Amino acid sequence: MATRRELLDTVRARYAGKSREQKSRILDEFVATTGYHRKHAVRLLTQPRDSVAKRAGRRIYDEAVRAALVLVWETADRICGKRLKAVLPILVGSMERHGHLHLDEEVRERLLSVSAATIDRLLSPVREKGGQRRRRGGASSAIRRQVPVRTFGDWKDPCPGFFEGDLVAHCGGSMAGSFVHTFLLTDVASGWTEGVPLLVREQGLVTEALTTLRARLPMALRGLDTDNDSVFMNEILVAYCVEHGIELTRSRPYRKNDQAWIEQKNGAVVRRLVGYDRLAGVAAAQVLARLLDVARLYVNFFQPSFSSATRPVTAPR
Repeated sequence: MATRRELLDTVRARYAGKSREQKSRILDEFVATTGYHRKHAVRLLTQPRDSVAKRAGRRIYDEAVRAALVLVWETADRICGKRLKAVLPILVGSMERHGHLHLDEEVRERLLSVSAATIDRLLSPVREKGGQRRRRGGASSAIRRQVPVRTFGDWKDPCPGFFEGDLVAHCGGSMAGSFVHTFLLTDVASGWTEGVPLLVREQGLVTEALTTLRARLPMALRGLDTDNDSVFMNEILVAYCVEHGIELTRSRPYRKNDQAWIEQKNGAVVRRLVGYDRLAGVAAAQVLARLLDVARLYVNFFQPSFSSATRPVTAPR
């Protein structure tokens, strides 16, 4: 742009006061050199030098702003720039109050003033690194490489007995400390849903819960599809599935649609019955167990459900 401005100043001096034919030749040369549209070139050459408005430079966001933005974006579960822009003032204030974010006043002001388009531009290098959060290598990573991936489109038309499983956290909005979880299973073919509470999030308790749920199921548990949580991707669960002839698969990381059936039941069954309050301790787990034991009868015998993505709705069982 600096070179173009220098060229414009030189050509403008030649252009002024020339005949129509001479102006046409000068204009042809100027357009061929700069690549400007002919009408735009005429306006530049005919207006006084002082009247050419300088384009405001694009605001530069330094690494401090980018780092803070990435942290807030991760906290917001990697939502898009437009959604993040809307929630940014509330989220930044909340993180600062709870000690999760400490910003200088200048960095904070620039972070809150960033546009949605700039948010996406600043986050694009992070997204390009595979679109995944970094995980530490270790035993769980090795297990993930052994367990095959099953996507939403891989289910096709399964027979009854292939279940999706997930944990629903009753944390009340805070992941600190220990709290009760609901371990939920739903059959992809029939929609049959079972759930039991776990006193804490622990690998051994998952296999114990599977044993309890298998005794309740009206069909054999042929397959289990989970997410990539380490509570599922571990040697204990893999050995349990091998021992009992259960096909263990996993979804793609951060692709909730791969587990659409269980995600729907998490909200329609567990959250609708229990809500989002924090449940902790043996007494709360016992009450939740009685509630889930009664709810399974209503959900599985009296509520209609879609048998699969391609089948019509079934009558109540």
